[in-house]
Amino acid sequence: MQFDQLMREVAKFGAVGGTGVIVNLAVFNLVRATTEVPVVRASLVANAVAIIFNYLGYRYFTYRDRDKSGRTRELSLFLLFSVVGMAIENGILYAATYGFDWDSPLQSNFFKFFGIGVATLFRFWSYRTWVFRALPTREAVHTAESFLERGPVDPHGVAPRP
Repeated sequence: MQFDQLMREVAKFGAVGGTGVIVNLAVFNLVRATTEVPVVRASLVANAVAIIFNYLGYRYFTYRDRDKSGRTRELSLFLLFSVVGMAIENGILYAATYGFDWDSPLQSNFFKFFGIGVATLFRFWSYRTWVFRALPTREAVHTAESFLERGPVDPHGVAPRP
C-alpha cells in the first residue's frame, strides 16, 4: 500500500512539476526573445514565475492532504529549497553559457532543461521531507484517540477506576 501511495504522489508531483517546467521554459524563451536580458537572468525570472506556480500546485493538488498548520514555516521552507533548486538549475546553465560559451537558443534550452531535471530530484526529496510533511498515520491517530477515550487522569498519573 505504501508503494502505491508513493507512486500516486510521484505522479501528482510530476504533473505539477511538468506543467511548471512548461511555464519555466515558456517564460524563459519569452524573456530571451523579447528582451536583451542575459540568459541566466532570464532564467532567474522564469524560475520565480515557476516557483509561484509550483507552490500553488503542490499545496492545493499534490500535497493537499498534508499538514496545513504552520503555513509560514511551510512557505519559508518551500522558498528556501526552491532557491537551492534554482541555484542548481542556474549553476548548470551558467557553467554551460559562460564556462563553455554554449549560448545558442538550442544549447541554452538544453542546459536549462537538464538543470531543471537535476534540481527536480533535490526538490522532490526536500519538499516531501521538510515542506509538506505527512500527517500521522491512521495507527498513530487511533492510538491517540484510544488514549483520550480512557478518561481523565489524576495528578499522580493514575486513571480513575470505572
